[in-house]
Amino acid sequence: MIRLSGIERRFQVGEQTVHALNGIDLAVAAGEYVSVMGPSGSGKSTLLNIIALLDLPSAGQYWLNGRDVTRQTDNELARTRRDNIGFVFQFFHLIPRLTAAENVEMPMVLAGIDPKQRRERVQQALAEVNLSDRAEHRPNQLSGGQLQRIAIARAMVMRPPILLADEPTGNLDSKAGRDIVNLLEDLNRQGVTLMVITHDRQIGERAGRQLKIVDGRLAD
Repeated sequence: MIRLSGIERRFQVGEQTVHALNGIDLAVAAGEYVSVMGPSGSGKSTLLNIIALLDLPSAGQYWLNGRDVTRQTDNELARTRRDNIGFVFQFFHLIPRLTAAENVEMPMVLAGIDPKQRRERVQQALAEVNLSDRAEHRPNQLSGGQLQRIAIARAMVMRPPILLADEPTGNLDSKAGRDIVNLLEDLNRQGVTLMVITHDRQIGERAGRQLKIVDGRLAD
């Protein structure tokens, strides 16, 4: 499903070139549950952003479902991302003026999906994260755990086969964090390919495969 070969990501900071990723080779099969751990600044989020097609590598190749996405145009990348990848962020990134239901609906609005189908899928998505009773609440009326569940519903409403989560429990208390991990793992058991970046070793060790990244390289 996911295959990276010789992936590098370089940033120019003043006169200095920062090598965020150095020769990453990685394959992830459909339905896997993979965690990525490492110290701050090691390249974890950069790796996930490239897999999510939110950033492009400076060198190397990335195949998604057998297609070399490093050769795609911006419009092709947007369609590939929409159809294949859901992304959950540490800071939720919900739109404050929209209700929970409207936040979940937004990816379908952008995709031009029929309003009746949107309503049905929003109701289903909110039910799956046990927040049907919060559909008309705005983000400032929700707890951290509820915000992250709304974010997961939004990430999954287009039914992507891949879910990427960048520190999904980083802003939550321990109970809310456990609830979110259980929800993500339920999605994986339903067949969703799950990759989680985390600083929390206990969470990372729950994955079927654990990766460690140090100084932009995957460690043995």
